[in-house]
Amino acid sequence: MNDKNLNSNAGHDGMDNRLWSYIDGTATAPEKTVIEQLLASEAAWKAKYQELLEVHQLLHSTELEKPSLRFTKNVMEEISKMHIAPAAKNYINNRIIWGLGIFFITLLTGFIVYGFGQMNFNSGQSSPIGKTLDKLNFSNLFSNNLINAFMFVNVVIGLVLLDSFLSAKRKAHRKAA
Repeated sequence: MNDKNLNSNAGHDGMDNRLWSYIDGTATAPEKTVIEQLLASEAAWKAKYQELLEVHQLLHSTELEKPSLRFTKNVMEEISKMHIAPAAKNYINNRIIWGLGIFFITLLTGFIVYGFGQMNFNSGQSSPIGKTLDKLNFSNLFSNNLINAFMFVNVVIGLVLLDSFLSAKRKAHRKAA
């Protein structure tokens, strides 16, 4: 590294980094000679070097404070005074989770049953599923009265579950207020 590279760094961060590496002894031999030349010729470098040297000596001369023997217990006592969020078991209504699960399983089961109902298993082919899947009539899927009734019932069940959930929240909010 040459003298131009050391002087070209903008700001004090480059000077600080180079001086710290010089103070710590991690600078290479060419860097050390360049820094020593800068310390001899540049007043800003010399002032910053004295400042960092004092900080370095201060760090090595002072002993770090040790926490008291009751430090951990004091911290835990302070934490216990604070309000801790309840466990998820306390504020998640299992009936809603089960209701949603049953709703989606029923919906999926209905579509699977309808799909198998559209297949022709009496075609006499070795693989009726692979050949008849192309022949499924998806245009009649939503025009069939049975499917429309099934979807209507599922929507009503979903709305009833949503209403019961919102009314339970409303009651809990009124009790809290």
